[in-house]
Amino acid sequence: MKRQKLILPLLCVLVFSLSATLVSAADFDWMRDMNVTAQADPSGFRMRLATRFKIGDADVGLVLGNVERPADAYMVLRLGEMSSRPYRDVLQRYRMTKTKGWGALAHDLGIKPGSAAFHALKNGRDLYGRQDTFKSKGKGKGPGHGKGKK
Repeated sequence: MKRQKLILPLLCVLVFSLSATLVSAADFDWMRDMNVTAQADPSGFRMRLATRFKIGDADVGLVLGNVERPADAYMVLRLGEMSSRPYRDVLQRYRMTKTKGWGALAHDLGIKPGSAAFHALKNGRDLYGRQDTFKSKGKGKGPGHGKGKK
């Protein structure tokens, strides 16, 4: 009787943890497609990264040389953009915590799970024409910032 009472909660915990792992892995499934596309046209992928993130080819090469897959380079650059941090800082954190996954790295960089920024990151693929609505919240002083905002 005691075993039956113990088995049910353990099964619930096991099912919940497995489903959470599968969902979080599925959140970034688009990266697999990006890797296939990048491997089919490496120079085109490098050019897209350089254009999309406004960096030079040497910087793109540095990032690509320090990650396992091409889509990882995109994620490093995208997380840098979203967190307003230099890509070198994100790359360093990536190397230290890559086993934890992209969601954990995003959280460490201040991108809260469930936020618009996190959803934009999970949806990804803006490199190939798909636009997301997230914009980094800069500290600009133009219209819409500060006093007089309507």
